[in-house]
Amino acid sequence: MNRTEFVIATAVILFVAFCMGWFANWLVHRFKRVAQADVDQLEKMSRELHEAEETRDQAITYLQQREAELTNQLAQTEAELSAAMEGLREARHEAEDLRGMLERKKGLA
Repeated sequence: MNRTEFVIATAVILFVAFCMGWFANWLVHRFKRVAQADVDQLEKMSRELHEAEETRDQAITYLQQREAELTNQLAQTEAELSAAMEGLREARHEAEDLRGMLERKKGLA
């Protein structure tokens, strides 16, 4: 292979490499291009996701408040029940004492 053939072969190889690179670049940009409709759809989905997250946060806040209210109400109800049970115990004890006193008075009479 003489010098001229070597230069021509090198030029052909470089030209083919350039063409393949250009084609690969064109192919990448062709598939990479995003349509405006896709961008609009992504923006719409983003807005909907943001609204859904806000709704979720509001629901969580409401549930936490409601849980706190119900816990407070349950504590109050338990305190009232405890007081009522204590009052009932005292009333039973007092009734028993009164029955005992009544039976003793009947026994004396």
